[in-house]
Amino acid sequence: MSAPQRLSKPYLVRTGIDEILAELAEGDAVPSERELAVRFAVSRETVRQALHELLVEGRIERRGRGTVVAQPKLVQPLSLRSYTEGAAERGRVPGRMLVTWDDVTASSELAEALAIGDGEAVIHLERVLLADGKRIGLESTYLPRRRFAGLAESFDPSTSLYAAIRAAGVTFGTAVERIETVLPTPREAALLETTTAMPMLSLNRRTVDSAGTPIELVRALFRGDRVAFEATLT
Repeated sequence: MSAPQRLSKPYLVRTGIDEILAELAEGDAVPSERELAVRFAVSRETVRQALHELLVEGRIERRGRGTVVAQPKLVQPLSLRSYTEGAAERGRVPGRMLVTWDDVTASSELAEALAIGDGEAVIHLERVLLADGKRIGLESTYLPRRRFAGLAESFDPSTSLYAAIRAAGVTFGTAVERIETVLPTPREAALLETTTAMPMLSLNRRTVDSAGTPIELVRALFRGDRVAFEATLT
């Protein structure tokens, strides 16, 4: 019989911290690096690595100079529903903070995606997405201005854009969405109150109406430590 495999110190530390977290509630303080290093008889660097993994996974979060057990991730459905609907369904309070709302000139790539002419005016709406007051995402939406010019007078950017579009008589048809992992720029990290070392989920979506006419082009970044996505496959 072969000798049992010896478990590495990083594995034992991570397992030990997992057991500690299992006994704590949301918002409870996590023992400091120094305390954990003494408890597991390892270097603080080994503890720091384990805590960083838990931070990226969204199990813990920084609060002031300490670390606490984080709120569970917001799980958003991948669908043509608004962010407001998805967050509210999960018992969270959705919100938005306006960053940019202006007109830009369509590049050839943007014009092709929105089926408009090169150089046409496009509405650019950039907002920070909130859940229970916490910043979870940064969403940039591009809309053809000649179709949605009325939003300038009627739309409150702290509310659901999809609800406003539906209220204008537009019926959503289909969307193609691509999701990948990226690192944020310094500006994006600052807006989401995180660091450039924290992985983000990048969503790129092009949506068309029931007649196949493009409605929007969206690029959104979500904090991977605070949001997860799910899809129902049939």
